[in-house]
Amino acid sequence: MKKINLLLAVLLTGSTLFAQTKWNVDKAHAKVGFTVTHMMISDVDGSFKSFEASITSSKADFSDAVFDLSIDVPSVNTDNDMRDNDLKSDHFFDVAKYPKITFKSTSISKVDDKTYKLTGNLTMHGVTKPIVLDLTLKGIGQNMRSHKPVAGFKVSGIIDRTDFGVGTAPATMVSTKIELRANGEFGQE
Repeated sequence: MKKINLLLAVLLTGSTLFAQTKWNVDKAHAKVGFTVTHMMISDVDGSFKSFEASITSSKADFSDAVFDLSIDVPSVNTDNDMRDNDLKSDHFFDVAKYPKITFKSTSISKVDDKTYKLTGNLTMHGVTKPIVLDLTLKGIGQNMRSHKPVAGFKVSGIIDRTDFGVGTAPATMVSTKIELRANGEFGQE
């Protein structure tokens, strides 16, 4: 009888440890940004000030994680009001029609101990396309206030803005290749 009770306890503990867990972004420790090349000679950085992100995973190494990101496009910021207004217009993002950019991962594959390839669907400017991003698990720790687990991630990749119908400016003026970067600290619910 003791063996059955011990086996039952182990099985129940194991299922609790590997239950689906949701992690939410700590916006005070997160950033979503991009870089474009202007006139083939200089890089211009930008970011989105308003976004939501979460991760759902049942494994401690996040090898089954699903990443969800939703960006409020009107929050685009390049530290230049004239450029930001142009980006919001129908010349580029057309925020009146397409106020959100979303990404939802469809698979994750482990490259080594802390690096992954993250595949998912990016929706921007009304177009959805699959993309592959480089993902790094920066570390796992504990929130000093809540004492709950936290995990830090960095993601990067390159997309072609013309695949999504963003911008009519020629590549000699604004590069078609856009470097995406995001990093953030996620807290377990």
